[in-house]
Amino acid sequence: MEQTLQALGGILLNAIPTIVILIFLHFYLKFMLFRPLQKVLKQREELTDGARRAAEHSLAAAERKAQEYEARFRDARAEVYKQQEETRKVWLQDQAAQLAEARRRTETQIKDARYQIAQEAAAARQNLLETSNTLADQIANRVLARRAGSGL
Repeated sequence: MEQTLQALGGILLNAIPTIVILIFLHFYLKFMLFRPLQKVLKQREELTDGARRAAEHSLAAAERKAQEYEARFRDARAEVYKQQEETRKVWLQDQAAQLAEARRRTETQIKDARYQIAQEAAAARQNLLETSNTLADQIANRVLARRAGSGL
């Protein structure tokens, strides 16, 4: 067992330079490779987070702008509809006025035409009365003339 311990002691004694080299390598890699690598990764993460935050701010600003544009668009559309409604009302009023004027003219024309027809009918009646008396006299004269000519 002593031999084993002496062999083990010899192995450990021979392993001391390797352990020292490993410890030195560990600290060397830690300071020369991993610390700068962690620093770069941390900067990268900060830049990524900063870019993400900037993108979120830009997206929020874009959404606000889009909402503003939509609100302006709605307002403009409402204004256009309001103007169209006002124009339609003016047109309807104008159309109603024109229709009333046309009715008035038509009623006047109808009244004038009725008056004229009534005058023509009265004139025709008068003419018929005058003509009927003349015709009656002529018929009576002819009938009497035929009777007288036939010897009755």
